[in-house]
Amino acid sequence: MNVYGMARAFHELYGGTVKAYAEIQLAPTRFTKILDLTLYSGFSEDPVFIEKMREIAKVYQNHDEPVILIGCGDGYAELISKHKDELSKTFVCPYVDYDLLKSLNNKESFYHVADKHGLPHPLTKIITKDMYENKSDLDVPFEFPVALKPANSVEWLDIHFEGRKKAFIIHSQEEYMTIVGKIYDNGYKSDLILQDFIPGDDSNMRVLNAYVDQDHHVKMMCLGHPILEDPTPQSIGNYVAIIPEFNQDVYDQVQKFLEDIEFTGYANFDMKYDSRDDTFKFFEINLRQGRSSFFVTLNGYNLAKYVVEDYIEGSLENEPTVYANKNKAQHKLWLGVPEKVFNKYAAENDATKYADELIKQDRVGTTVFYSKDNSFRRWLLLTYMFHNYVKRFDKYFQENKGRDFK
Repeated sequence: MNVYGMARAFHELYGGTVKAYAEIQLAPTRFTKILDLTLYSGFSEDPVFIEKMREIAKVYQNHDEPVILIGCGDGYAELISKHKDELSKTFVCPYVDYDLLKSLNNKESFYHVADKHGLPHPLTKIITKDMYENKSDLDVPFEFPVALKPANSVEWLDIHFEGRKKAFIIHSQEEYMTIVGKIYDNGYKSDLILQDFIPGDDSNMRVLNAYVDQDHHVKMMCLGHPILEDPTPQSIGNYVAIIPEFNQDVYDQVQKFLEDIEFTGYANFDMKYDSRDDTFKFFEINLRQGRSSFFVTLNGYNLAKYVVEDYIEGSLENEPTVYANKNKAQHKLWLGVPEKVFNKYAAENDATKYADELIKQDRVGTTVFYSKDNSFRRWLLLTYMFHNYVKRFDKYFQENKGRDFK
C-alpha cells in the first residue's frame, strides 16, 4: 500500500513509471502501469539487500538526472540509513544517520528521546527477555487493561505464532503472562513495551506525517484523524479511515521535536488523545511514510513534491512551513476499506458525522483505486481485496476492538 501510494504521488505530479524493488509482491502493486517492480528473494535483509543495491547502483551510476531512493517500510528505511554513505554516492537518500535512526526506530529508546525533548508518551515499563527467563520484576504497575507491544518492530516482522498481533490489549494477569511467554518462546529477543492503556476508541487516535528538509527544517506537517482501524490480529494499528484535521499546538510540538533532534526526511507519528489530562500521547515515530499516508497527498499535500523540491530543484529551502488542513473546503476522507464497512463499524461521534458529510459530497478517495492506472484486471483484484475486509471485520472486530457496533 505504501509503495503504491508513493508511486501514485510521483505519477500525479510528474507522470512516468516508478522503479521499485522488493522481496514479495502484494496486491496493490499488481497489474499497474505506474510502477515497475523487480523481486529479489531475501532482499529485505542484508547481505542480499546491499549486494543487490550495488548491482542496481551500477545501472544508475551515470544517470542523467538524480535518482531518489525511498524505503517504503521500516526494514528498508533502516537498511538505506545503515548503508547511507555508500548508497549516497549514487542515489539521493533522504534519511537520518544510522545512530539516530536506531534511537528512534526502537520504541524504548524513542521514549528516552521523547522525554529529553518534552514529547508526551504513555506511562511505560520495559519488559526484557531476562525478566521473563528469571521470572523477576514482571509485575504490572498499571490498571488493566494494559497495552503490550514489541520495542523492535523490525525484529518483530520475523516472529510468528498463533495469536500474534502488532500490539496487544491485555485484560488480566494470566493473559499477560501467557502472551509474554509466547513472544519469548517463539524467538523474540528484544524488549517489550508495557504501557498504561489510554481509554477511548479508534477515534481518539491521530496520525501526523511530516517532511523535514536536508537542513533540518520542517517544511510540511499534515495531521490526520483516524476513525477506524483494521481489527485483523496481524494488522491492528493500521488505519483504514482518516479525515484531515488541523491543530496548530500539535504542529508546533512536533516541529520543535523534529528540529531539536536534527531530523531529515519523512516522519510519521502515531498518537492518542488522553481525556484524563487533555493531552496527546505519542506512541512512536516511523522514519518513513505510513501505509495510510496517501491521505496527505489526497488532501493536496503531495508527498513526492517535497523531496524533489528539496534535493533536485533546490527550491524548498525558501518555502514557508506548510501546516496542512486549515482550509476545510479542501478536506477529503481517505478510505482503505469499502464504504459499507466504514458505515457499519465506525463509532458514532462528531468525526464520523464529518466523514459521512464528506462521503455525501463525494469528497473521498483511496490509495489504490486510481483513474489513471485502471485496467479491468486491476479493478477486479482490488475490488476483491477491498471486499475481503467485510469478512475480516465480521470475524475480528468484536474480539479485538471490544465494543458493539452499529
